[in-house]
Amino acid sequence: MPKSFIKYKGFTLIELLVSLLLLALLVSSAAPMVQLSAKRNKEQELKKSLWQIRDAIDHYKQAVDDGLIKKSIDQSGYPPSLKVLVVGVENIQDPKKRKIYFMRNIPRDPFSNDTSLSADETWGKRSYMSSFQTPEAGDDVYDVHSLSNEIGINQQPYREW
Repeated sequence: MPKSFIKYKGFTLIELLVSLLLLALLVSSAAPMVQLSAKRNKEQELKKSLWQIRDAIDHYKQAVDDGLIKKSIDQSGYPPSLKVLVVGVENIQDPKKRKIYFMRNIPRDPFSNDTSLSADETWGKRSYMSSFQTPEAGDDVYDVHSLSNEIGINQQPYREW
């Protein structure tokens, strides 16, 4: 058979390069959407964690106000640490002195990258006596906030959530 009648099967180098270029364009246009989606998921996790911790702190304060937890005159009625919410506190009105638990575990701050810290240590804490503008830890835990310096999708720093 003469050479002019042989048909080659496959792609030319140019066709392969064009295909790879199109694939690269698709991947590079999808990457920002994947990053945004991942950030949005972390933000939802942060909101959920903040809500859980703040809700547990409020329930602890309510239990103190209801007389279920012993409080001295110089205490604010807020938990002395986040660990108390998990470990539990003795119910002074219960004849069997059973404990009241406010959380199963302390969630980690999703924006904390330091894996050597415990979940409790990933949160910034504000005591009852500190101001909102300059939150500082103290004898109790009135509120928690993220220690991340990042800014959210809504252009608000995570520390202010």
